[in-house]
Amino acid sequence: MKTDRLDHLVLTAANLAVTCEFYENVLGMETEQFGRPIGRTGALGKLLSVYIRDPDGNLIEISNYL
Repeated sequence: MKTDRLDHLVLTAANLAVTCEFYENVLGMETEQFGRPIGRTGALGKLLSVYIRDPDGNLIEISNYL
């Protein structure tokens, strides 16, 4: 089976601030500001999410479990 596109991607990280700093400063991505980190529910429980855009404009969710 060939993958045509990726619709949603969540990266789980231990520290949101450090992870966003890496993606911004090293990879040139931009953090999307929707106010503050958003509370969500993941496969293993409650988490906080922030979002970044890659150079192609794709939105990537970065989360950490609470």
